[in-house]
Amino acid sequence: MLNNPHRYDHIMHLPNPEPTVRPRMAIEKRAAQFAPFAALTGYEESVAEEARLTEEKLELSEDMIDMIDARLAVIQHHIKEQPNIAVTYFIPDNKKAGGRYVTVSGNVKKLDGMKCAIIMTNGTKIPIGDVQYIDGDMFRLFE
Repeated sequence: MLNNPHRYDHIMHLPNPEPTVRPRMAIEKRAAQFAPFAALTGYEESVAEEARLTEEKLELSEDMIDMIDARLAVIQHHIKEQPNIAVTYFIPDNKKAGGRYVTVSGNVKKLDGMKCAIIMTNGTKIPIGDVQYIDGDMFRLFE
C-alpha cells in the first residue's frame, strides 16, 4: 500500500477544501510569507561601506600654495565681476579616513576671509584649506 502509485486517486478530482474559521488569504499576502529574509540586517550596507574607496589628502608644495594665493588675490581683485572659475578641492569623508577630490565650476560670489572659504553664486562653500587647484580663463592672461 505504501508504494502504490494510485493511492490518492480517490481524492485527486475533489475541490480544494475551503477554510471554515477565517477567510482565505489573498495571493499577494501569501507571497509575502516566502519573501527573502535578511538574517544580518545592515550586513550588505556594511560590506559596501568597507569596499568604498577614499583618497588621502595630498600635501601641497610651496609653489602650489603660492599659485593658489596669487589666484585668490586675482579673484578678490575681480570679485565684482563674479569671475567664472573651476576649483578642485578635497572633501573629507564622514565615515572613514580620507575623502575624495571634486572639481566644481561656477561664478564666485565672494571670498569669505572670516570662514576662509570661497563662496560660489550657487551657494557652494569651498574651504580654502582644502583647495588643490584653481583654474579659469581669467588666469590665462597671466601665464
